Amino acid sequence: MRILFVHPNYRSGGAEIAGTWPPAWVAYLTGPLRRAGFNDIHFIDAMTEGVSDDDLAARMAALQPDIVGTTAITPSIYAAERVLELAALTVPNAVRVLGGVHATFMYKQVLMEAPHIDVIVRGEGENIAVDLFTAIAQGRWPQDRAAIAGLAWREGDQVIASKAAETIKDMDSLKPDWDILDWKQYTYIPLGTRVAIPNLARGCPFTCSFCSQWKFWRDYRVRDPKLVVDEIQELHEKHGVGFFILADEEPTINRKKFIEFCQELIDRGLPDKVKWGINTRVTDIYRDKELLGFYRSAGLVHVSLGTEAAAQMRLDLFNKETKVEENKTAIRLLREADIFVEAQFIVGLENETAETLEESWRMAWDWQPDLANWSMYTPWPFTPLFEELKEKVEVHDFSKYNFVTPIMKPAAMERGELLDRVMANYRRFYMRKALFHYPWRGTGFRRRYLLGCLYAFLRAGFRRTFYDLGKAGYWGPQTAKSVDFHFDEKRVGVEQAASDWETAADRAARASERRAAVRAQMKERARDRIELSEAPKGE
Repeated sequence: MRILFVHPNYRSGGAEIAGTWPPAWVAYLTGPLRRAGFNDIHFIDAMTEGVSDDDLAARMAALQPDIVGTTAITPSIYAAERVLELAALTVPNAVRVLGGVHATFMYKQVLMEAPHIDVIVRGEGENIAVDLFTAIAQGRWPQDRAAIAGLAWREGDQVIASKAAETIKDMDSLKPDWDILDWKQYTYIPLGTRVAIPNLARGCPFTCSFCSQWKFWRDYRVRDPKLVVDEIQELHEKHGVGFFILADEEPTINRKKFIEFCQELIDRGLPDKVKWGINTRVTDIYRDKELLGFYRSAGLVHVSLGTEAAAQMRLDLFNKETKVEENKTAIRLLREADIFVEAQFIVGLENETAETLEESWRMAWDWQPDLANWSMYTPWPFTPLFEELKEKVEVHDFSKYNFVTPIMKPAAMERGELLDRVMANYRRFYMRKALFHYPWRGTGFRRRYLLGCLYAFLRAGFRRTFYDLGKAGYWGPQTAKSVDFHFDEKRVGVEQAASDWETAADRAARASERRAAVRAQMKERARDRIELSEAPKGE
């Protein structure tokens, strides 16, 4: 049986300005499929290769796969749907499969708007894919689909979902097939080296209100650090990878495992050959301030901090559990450890003003991170914050839910003005860094890395790919009123679909509510007993 995986061709001018990123999802799926006996597996990275619809259809026709599978985050959902539409037109006998975060939660809408999709895989795909593809290979599809956990499909006018699959408990069973990727395509521009995105852990115990990842993975689990370093060593020695970013939402959550991971890298001499970066929380930097030098010796050179908002009220709204003043200290601690630090700011909520954007600029310059990034708030339709703000969400064109397009319209300004003021923050920050910091601060690796980051930024700006500026028609303040984000106004909002989806945080919240209810009941009974004992006899 021949399997074809396709990574959809979607770009937004966001993270991809720093390089071409390997789609790790296909390696994590292909690994268990090969161990289950599926060896005729092919992959087309339509995004990195810039594959057109006609070319993709021609390659499908040449391969004649039995299964075509793709994935989608929210902004790439329409591109993923198009991949499977092309499959329906080109290889109509192939079973067409969609997975990923967006399809997991919004499967009802997706299946109704894209009838060419045969089945959706909901949640972690490794075990579900093996069960599904085995059923197809054995001729048990579609009659046995209801017996396979983690699927959704359409029967006539109805959308049906089997029970949600269990999360993968044995994280050490994750053995990705990195050979499936054409590694010469994937480069991290600041260092001019091949880049990988391995996984140390899945999930997150925190419940940031704007984030979908803790909901998707449902509970927090960690892999054996030695096995992850085995992968990194193979990626370097076999595929020439010189930089990696851990895909985890926050790899430092489990301090013990993270230390083991760093020590294993050091013991194998990898920090001299491979550098790496992570995303993490300000609170973890505080907690590990005595270990930052050790982390740097393990090859950690880049930390992206979720500082998120300049104003404390917005940190509270995001449920970040951090304080504004902690951000500046965390940035200083990282820089003192010779670790490059990137500060992330979320902007573009309905209460954004020219003053709050100016405040974020002042704080970014005062804190002095090496890099700063202003991301537009993106109202994922399956997050807690969306439930609070959904009445104010006017744009339902998911292709624009990409962190660079202003989905929310602030009450005090137009979207074009919001974009212009964000661009002004970028211009001021990086022009000053380019003139007074990057060429003159530090020597050797530090200087080379920062100039490489500046080159990536300027390259994307020159090509008009940064923040999708070329498509929007933004050329500076004089165009703020004429910017056109090309929203598809035919797209309409839908309710959250995944009502059967339960996370560890959901279970913990219910348990906390039960404990609070029991405590309240016990206090009430105690009061009743006291009142009874104090009542006059004979009453």
